[in-house]
Amino acid sequence: MLDWGTVVVDSVMWTAKAFAITALAFVVVIAAIVRFTRWGRQWWRIAASFFDPRNGAGGLALAAIVLLLTVFAVRMNVLFSYWYNDFYTAIQNLDESAFWRFMRVFAILATIHVVRALVDYLLGQTLDIRWRTHLNERLVDDWLESGSFYKDRFVSSPVDNPDQRIQVDITNFVTTTRVLSMGAVTAVLSIVSFTGILWDLSGPITIFGTEIPRAMVFLVIVYVLVTTAVAFWIGRPLIVLNFLNEKLGATYRYALVRVREYGESIAFYRGEGVERGGLLARFAAVIRNWWRIVFRTLKFNGFNLAVNQTAVIFPFLVQGPRLFAGQVTLGDVMQTSNAFGQVHDSLSFFRESYDEFAAFRATTIRLNGLLDTTHQAAELPSVSVRAREDRLELTDLSVETPAGDPLVTDLSLGVEAGEALLVRGASGSGKTTLLRTIAGLWPYARGEVDRPVGDGLFLSQDPYLPLGTLREAVAYPRATDHDDAAIRTALETVALGHLADRLDVEADWARTLSPGEQQRLGFARILLSSPAIVFLDEATAAVDEGLEHTLYRTMREALPDAVIVSVGHRSTLDAFHDRVLELRGEGRWVVSDLEKSR
Repeated sequence: MLDWGTVVVDSVMWTAKAFAITALAFVVVIAAIVRFTRWGRQWWRIAASFFDPRNGAGGLALAAIVLLLTVFAVRMNVLFSYWYNDFYTAIQNLDESAFWRFMRVFAILATIHVVRALVDYLLGQTLDIRWRTHLNERLVDDWLESGSFYKDRFVSSPVDNPDQRIQVDITNFVTTTRVLSMGAVTAVLSIVSFTGILWDLSGPITIFGTEIPRAMVFLVIVYVLVTTAVAFWIGRPLIVLNFLNEKLGATYRYALVRVREYGESIAFYRGEGVERGGLLARFAAVIRNWWRIVFRTLKFNGFNLAVNQTAVIFPFLVQGPRLFAGQVTLGDVMQTSNAFGQVHDSLSFFRESYDEFAAFRATTIRLNGLLDTTHQAAELPSVSVRAREDRLELTDLSVETPAGDPLVTDLSLGVEAGEALLVRGASGSGKTTLLRTIAGLWPYARGEVDRPVGDGLFLSQDPYLPLGTLREAVAYPRATDHDDAAIRTALETVALGHLADRLDVEADWARTLSPGEQQRLGFARILLSSPAIVFLDEATAAVDEGLEHTLYRTMREALPDAVIVSVGHRSTLDAFHDRVLELRGEGRWVVSDLEKSR
């Protein structure tokens, strides 16, 4: 029987040594995977920043503690294995005092095991949450700062549903990395620990007249290797199927969101039938792929279950005759069964986790695709935009379509502070694209742009209204820079005084306000922020001419030194602009003066 008096010291020493060796081996294996496999390099590209000491040691420390607890869990399983031997031997010997002694030992072991499991869960979740937070901040920052949220349409291989990749795939990446890596550590340590136990307990088997010593050890290794190879062959298609499942599911969700966003237009068109057909077609694609996953998983899990159930009887078939011959005790048989099960389960870990690895591989590919797109978007060319104190200056500016067709060729133009330029032209002549170029958003352009110092303000025909309170919508993007009195005054000036008492009401204001109210709210932003340069792209198309006149007059009076660039078709805009830039197609343009009569 085990000398339980030395268990504590031996367990501490074993855990410390095993942790040191496992940590070193863990680092070496990861380095090899990263160095020699494409998937490893993809994984490290995503994971490395969290474990970079320059970002703090929290990630490394948490991972080390989780690894230590995983090593200790294996030691606990070894102790339970020896407890089973002593306990069942006591029962076989009808030793009542030993029976109750080992019951007390079990209570201690069980208490330690429960505490370890709870601490392991807490620290594992803490690691996941901190890692998710870090990755979310990193990917969101990269996505926004690189302009990928807008520029990804211009890259060679844009990704689908970046929102889903950030929200869902990060969670799957972090959780699965921890679960699979710690599962692999448990499997390897269990193989090492319980193979020795199994070696001591197993006896010979005679096969075809040949006696094989320590047959239990060789039997479990050969059995698992063969079944693992078959399982990998069955489960390999799950990698592609899981990738498609993520893609098709995200596409379907995006289609549902589109229906909500454009609900009014769909209702006006009576397009419910068309939308239903489109939604059901996308959902049908999700279901078809899901059935493929179901049938492939059915084969995979069915094979694994059959393999596992067959393995249960092996130790009893081998040790049963030895028990009846008096060569081993009942405790030896039970410990053999436990050790055999531990070795078999550990060797089978990689086989049984193949479906999880397949999904994990798909997640890694999707996150790398997002990083690739972000990088490509950041590398897209753009015109040189420089800060200038008092004017907008365009020098040799040429703008093209993605196909290379000229929209504006060699445009040189200056707009002084306090002046307003009106841009006109036929539909498709490049008016809005010219504004994008001046803002540094359009990559198919060359030349130089000098513009007033400070952030400009851009108002489109459909102004962007963020989710949140009306205060945040009016003062976007600087909701904290203005007091209530200033916001109310701005709203009243643009004929939105009826909203002044709803500043702290949260709503989807893009759906709550009419198009005309949204455009007037955009002018309230101008009055609040007093930008040095303002771009207006059909910014008054949804209001009547009288209100348009009031809005432009108020803006010009409130911003006497600002540079104004407007895109519009109404002749009523002439009175509020000094010059007009007419785009005539094929890169041609003409600038002329306007007579002001405000």
